Amino acid sequence: MAFQLKFMVPLILLVSLSLVAPLIQAKDVNYCDKKADYDVKVSAVDITPYPVARGKPASFSISATTGTSISGGNLVIEVSYFGWHIHSETHDLCAETSCPVSIGDFVIAHSQDLPGYTPPGSYSLKMRLYDGNKHELTCIAFDFDIGFVSSVVDS
Repeated sequence: MAFQLKFMVPLILLVSLSLVAPLIQAKDVNYCDKKADYDVKVSAVDITPYPVARGKPASFSISATTGTSISGGNLVIEVSYFGWHIHSETHDLCAETSCPVSIGDFVIAHSQDLPGYTPPGSYSLKMRLYDGNKHELTCIAFDFDIGFVSSVVDS
């Protein structure tokens, strides 16, 4: 019995992780200007859930590294759908991460509720990070999908 239990626990853990893994997606990060030497280097973008569900909260977690401390600034987000610019927003950096940002690794965390009428499909997001003097610290772009699930249908 102990022998069976010893092998069942890892199996249950593996099955559990395989059910959760599709809900989190790490996206490939592309810099806006591949030749630029940005002050902030982005290593990963994680999106939860994936694909993003219409009418439900989505979380974007951006892992980055800086060689200088950042006391404040803005995050500018632009969203495109099939190449058409459809949305822009600006956020205070200190509302998305702890300020001042110390030298080293940090995470920018942003959550957003998408309207239930958001069309499903593939989207592109461009994010620019500026310091308090409006100096561009980084600019990244990545694609993400919005699925067919909607809380409008659920209610």
